[in-house]
Amino acid sequence: MAADLEEKTDRYERMLADALAVADVAAPPETPLGDAAADCQEMAVSYLDDGRHFRAEGDLVNALAAFSYGYGWLDAGVRMGLFAVPEDTDLFTS
Repeated sequence: MAADLEEKTDRYERMLADALAVADVAAPPETPLGDAAADCQEMAVSYLDDGRHFRAEGDLVNALAAFSYGYGWLDAGVRMGLFAVPEDTDLFTS
């Protein structure tokens, strides 16, 4: 069971970090949509940082939750058109 949690935590950390690396803000800055994109991106980065903190403390449950929440913020932003992502990526839902 612990090995499954560790593997899943590793996978979600990589997935969130990879998603942040390829998601480019598509909304114009200094507009309501640009502000929303910046907020989504900030939340995703914050959850990535939080997850890494929890992992360093040995708290894999909260690390996985943080990585999952961060990914959810970014994925929602992609679905709303706030971010441009490569067409050939399988990191996001469609």
